[in-house]
Amino acid sequence: MSPHTPPKARRAPARAGTWRARLREDTGAYTLEALVCTPVVLFVVVLLAAYGLAGIGDTTTANAAAAAARAASRASAPEGAEAAGQDAARSALSKAGRTCEESSIEIDVSNFPKAVGDPGQVSVTVTCTVSLSQLMVPGLPGAKTLESTRVSYVDQYNSRTDQGGDGS
Repeated sequence: MSPHTPPKARRAPARAGTWRARLREDTGAYTLEALVCTPVVLFVVVLLAAYGLAGIGDTTTANAAAAAARAASRASAPEGAEAAGQDAARSALSKAGRTCEESSIEIDVSNFPKAVGDPGQVSVTVTCTVSLSQLMVPGLPGAKTLESTRVSYVDQYNSRTDQGGDGS
């Protein structure tokens, strides 16, 4: 090529497979990728937030059940065990804030020991319903019910109140 060749003739034609040809072919591709990928990424983020919220609720129910079982196992009578367990579970759930919409606490003291030296245990089940609407995402339906059960063994040698036995 001579120095007097027009500028268009100096430029080599773009061949398929060269970076210049690919650059011309990708015009607008990033916009289209963003348009397609944004809803998918948002859906994944909302799904992760829902699982995180359920995980927080699951941890809350586990902690409440464990606290209630410990408190109930320290009582000296089955009636006191139920009351202590209920109070401990409510306290643990209230510390969690707005995590549980509905909750129930079931305390099984049927294996509570009658006398010193008898083995026994207390079982507590805490059920918590977590609403997924807390995420404030329109159209996210429903709620998830979480349940945790914990068992605590009663100290065999802790003193017991009189259970109405033979008086000995």
